[in-house]
Amino acid sequence: MPVNLNEIRELFFEESFDNLDRMESNLLDLENGNVDDELINSIFRGAHSIKGGAGIFDFEHIISFSHIMETLLDDLRHGERIITQSLIDLLLRSVDALRMMVSALKGNSDYDVQEVQVCQDDLQEILKAPLEKAPVIQAASSPTEITTPHPNEEEPSHTEEDFLPSVVDKGWHIVFKPDLSMLKTGNDPINLFDELACLGKLTVKVDTSQVPAFPDLDVQACYLSWELTLYADVERALIDDVFEWVEDECQLDITPLIPPTQPLGETVSSLQNGKEAVPAVDKNDKSVPPLEKNDESALEKGEISSVKTEPPPKHTVLTHNVTHHATEANSIRVSIDKIDDLINMVGELVITQSMLEQIGNNFNSSQTEQLRDGLSQLERNSRELQESVMRIRMLPISFSFNRFPRLVHNLSLQLNKKVELKLSGEHTELDKTVLEKMSDPLVHLVRNALDHGIETPAMRQAVGKSETGTLHLHAFHQGGNIIIQISDDGAGFDLKKIRAKAIGQGLLNQDDHPSKEQLYDFIFHPGFTTVAQVSDLSGRGVGMDVVRRNIRALGGTIEIQSKPGQGSTFRIRLPLTLAILDGQLVRVGKEIYILSLLSIIESLRVKPKLVNSYTGLAEVYRLRDEYIPILRLYDLFGITPNTTQLAQGILVIVEGENQKMGLFVDELLSQQQIVIKSLENNYKKIPGISAATILGDGSVALILDVAELIQLFHAKTKTQASHSTTFMDSLL
Repeated sequence: MPVNLNEIRELFFEESFDNLDRMESNLLDLENGNVDDELINSIFRGAHSIKGGAGIFDFEHIISFSHIMETLLDDLRHGERIITQSLIDLLLRSVDALRMMVSALKGNSDYDVQEVQVCQDDLQEILKAPLEKAPVIQAASSPTEITTPHPNEEEPSHTEEDFLPSVVDKGWHIVFKPDLSMLKTGNDPINLFDELACLGKLTVKVDTSQVPAFPDLDVQACYLSWELTLYADVERALIDDVFEWVEDECQLDITPLIPPTQPLGETVSSLQNGKEAVPAVDKNDKSVPPLEKNDESALEKGEISSVKTEPPPKHTVLTHNVTHHATEANSIRVSIDKIDDLINMVGELVITQSMLEQIGNNFNSSQTEQLRDGLSQLERNSRELQESVMRIRMLPISFSFNRFPRLVHNLSLQLNKKVELKLSGEHTELDKTVLEKMSDPLVHLVRNALDHGIETPAMRQAVGKSETGTLHLHAFHQGGNIIIQISDDGAGFDLKKIRAKAIGQGLLNQDDHPSKEQLYDFIFHPGFTTVAQVSDLSGRGVGMDVVRRNIRALGGTIEIQSKPGQGSTFRIRLPLTLAILDGQLVRVGKEIYILSLLSIIESLRVKPKLVNSYTGLAEVYRLRDEYIPILRLYDLFGITPNTTQLAQGILVIVEGENQKMGLFVDELLSQQQIVIKSLENNYKKIPGISAATILGDGSVALILDVAELIQLFHAKTKTQASHSTTFMDSLL
């Protein structure tokens, strides 16, 4: 079967974005003082995997850049360089440069070559600097506590026995013979051995017998093979993960370790002062070709024999599904459990179909009950299959949240503020489409909170706060919705400023006394801001209209809670999926409309004595001391109803954008799950209508947009009031 390179290419892009996100997250952890070997190893593995994948397609610019980055990371993980803030910043820039190059290749577009070159030059400048031994991190200390030996203190001497495995019957024997062409794909055997050494104690023996005479030598070919012994109680899968990128480019034999019958001291080279003892080799011997320029010293050893003294890290599985890149992808990763559920549901459907087929082949009246049972079973199977399929599209919101640590890090430095980012509820799942379309609104809200919500350290200290502000992103399920909260402990909103600005822009009269919620609503008007000078980052209200519009397009709502001097919270309510909703069917005249059950508070018969007219422009219904405006749907949509008498119909109380409305309809019908079809894509946008669906009888029903209906009602009432005022003015 021919290999589909396009599929492999797309897989490379997805894997690369995953690795870049993981590298970025680990670098930010390093910055926060969580310095440990596994973090550095994880960053190194990410760079190595990207280089290996790029080698398959000869992406030379990515290979060369990631190789330099990999070399620097290799120094770090061997403790030959000290981790500093400037080094972390440079590595973060390097991740950005790699992401830019990969994105350009994926989109067949250009990238900023100069920016990449500057970053690459900075990496090379670091590598030119002399190596310096990094401080030793004590295992029993806190992550940020590091100690170095006193200059006059002698290091303890070690004997060969100090480094021998304590459990000789636990481990693996590995024979690794690369293909001649393996080096051309960017894979370096030395890096593979380093990853194995992270799992336990390792000895390596090289076989140079296949190296040809110098005139016949191909410097890009790999003539070497190796015999490795790993002393570690680990699963075979971990060994397979190490060789994952090269499994098709080598001969590999992995067998469990058999306890030796002779002393291990005869097979393990001695170590001096905790460092590897390297056999002397003539450096002028040209019989051993270099793997890569920076690996010459490794191969000059001829026979490498090393033992790692540190214990295996707690987490050594090389996974490729930790985080997801922020950009939209055309594919998603699905857990095996979800696939198994789907297969089981299909099996149940096949069984039910066979049962119904048997009944249908020789149907008689005595089998009516069996037919009913079969149809009920089919309904259950279809519902479960539907739920299983929908779960496949569900992704944890961490795929979106994981982009914010870097964003907060960069903006905090730019704004000279100290901000602690807290994330919670990252495993809360929602539909992939909802997740992707919420990306930009969340970024805007976070930028606003950092720029205009959280104060500078000096301002916070002046009012008795900690100089470090807190930004908290929290997600959780509530009913059939997902709630996302963006909270900060900053200055909060100033309602007096909002009111003054609204009056200044003609949105409010001087004599009006709006509620707190109504004042907050002004923030979402285009161009509305209370700050004196809008920065290049954000301005409270600038773009907030787009945020609300995008959230509404997803069938969601956004609310604001704030206390002056204590902070603000934006609360976003979203449906779990855009494909299906639980709907209530209502009839107006001959037309059937659908309301989301999530927007319905209650339905009731109208008592005429509780209906009042508001200045002759609108009807309101008094419900438990609350006055709710009434919208007659037949009047809005221009259709003929069964009745215009409120007492003869049904009033459906709905809520949207934190406001209530009573929708007058002729009749309530059934409740059912609705498959949503885009009306805008298939016809055009209709005010007050969010989408459409096809009912069981084949007819089309329109799905009502409650938030937009409320807007239409207020706009219509305001227009009528304006005309009424103009008419009264003319009479005067």
